[in-house]
Amino acid sequence: MKPAPPTAPRPTVAARFRGEIERAAADGAAPDRMALHLTLGDVEQLKRDRSLPVADISFAGGTMRFLGIKVVKGDVESSVLRVTAESA
Repeated sequence: MKPAPPTAPRPTVAARFRGEIERAAADGAAPDRMALHLTLGDVEQLKRDRSLPVADISFAGGTMRFLGIKVVKGDVESSVLRVTAESA
């Protein structure tokens, strides 16, 4: 029997969403139009990620932010970056 091929490590929550946030910003999305809707597990992983610079996560006024983007905890099956359209 052949051994299973090695699998690539899954990217961290921070790495995944840093890329998504950068792409959205490059496409013209303003930070106040973005929100990270994270599963509770992903929120905890983000909070405990020791590889992140302290400046990347903030807690102020009862709101968690990652790279300046508001984090909404729970109520999703899988984590997603949501960008709202600007009203005309």
